[in-house]
Formats: sequence, structure tokens, C-alpha cells
Amino acid sequence: MLENKRAVLFDLDGTLADSMWMWRQIDIDYLARFGKEFTPDLQRAIDGKSIHETAVYMKARYEIPDTIEKMQADWNDMARQFYRERVPLKDGALELLRGLKERGIRIGIGTSNSRELTEEVLISHGVMEYFDAILTSAEVQRGKPKPDIYLALAQMLHVSPADCLVFEDVVQGIEAGRNAGMQVCAVEDPYSAWSRDQKRALADYYVESFREVTAEWETPR
Repeated sequence: MLENKRAVLFDLDGTLADSMWMWRQIDIDYLARFGKEFTPDLQRAIDGKSIHETAVYMKARYEIPDTIEKMQADWNDMARQFYRERVPLKDGALELLRGLKERGIRIGIGTSNSRELTEEVLISHGVMEYFDAILTSAEVQRGKPKPDIYLALAQMLHVSPADCLVFEDVVQGIEAGRNAGMQVCAVEDPYSAWSRDQKRALADYYVESFREVTAEWETPR
């Protein structure tokens, strides 16, 4: 899947970081503050949205009295502690990043998360140095499944979209990569297990672990 690829672009939550469970818990805890009940359809409704778009949606749906800015600040505070203490990288992610860097393949990250939290995750796991470009949905005109974030990343990395491979864990992200004219590898994640068949149908490749990618690089004994 990496043949003739000059850049690899990653989503963050559920793809590079094993963190989708965290956002569900934050939603549960946050809504409870206002006496509101979490329902499973919420996270499907906000998949791919930027943190600002999510705040706008939840404020309207649940009649949250706080400002959009305070909602985002509260989520950041809650998430920061999770990221520092409880969120690991996905299996094989570190080895894949190292291998890509050794092979001169440029690396970018395109996420619906905030820049502050994205950098928090990368720094806490000691992988910030591997990334040549970081972009959030809030920094482009439209969030996923629109192609804006991945097209902008390709431009930042000075590569053609056709020379990029995207790793994504949810349908909206896979669609964003495909809409950008890039090949996409879907990544297994328990959170999106309900859409596994759709993910397989949409993506060019599918992996349960990044070790399936790095296995190709291992020297036989």
C-alpha cells in the first residue's frame, strides 16, 4: 500500500490514538452536568465534525446554556487529563512512524480535534518530531467528509494527492480521503465496529493493526 507514496496522512482519534472511548465518556460526563442523558446516536451524529461544529450541534440539541467557547474549553480540560494519563497510541503506531521517517516518507496529521490537544497527545507520547505537518478541521473551511483538510495537508507537504495514503478509522474520514483523490487504509477500532463492512467497502485497504504494515519491512531471519 505504500508503493510510490510520498506522504502518509493520519487521523488522530481512533486511528493513531486509542481514544474514541474517551470522547464517549467525556460526552456522558459533560451532559450529566446539565442533567442531560447521553444516547448512542450522538457520536454518530458528530463523527468528522470539528470541535467548534460539535459544540454548535450539542448546544442546539441539548440546549446547553454555556457559550460555544466555554464548552470547548471545558472539553479541552477534560480531555487533557485523559490524554496525559490514560490514552495509548494504537498498536504498532510508533513503529510505523519510525519506519516512514527512515524511508523519507513525509508524515501529516489531519484531525477534527483541536490543535492544542493534538499536540498534547503527540508530545506526551514522544512522537511530535515525526510529523512534518499538522492540521485541524477548525483550520480549514469544511470538516470531514469534505476533502479540505487532506487537500490542504498535501499542499503543505508539497506532494500530489495521488501520492498520498490516508489512515482513517471512521466512514466520514475515509470519505474525506477518497474525496481528496487519495488512497485510504481503514483502521480497525471498536468504536466504529458497527460500520466495519461499510469501511471495508469504501477503503482501498483495511488493517486491524499497524503491525500489518510494518511487517513488510521486517528482515527475515
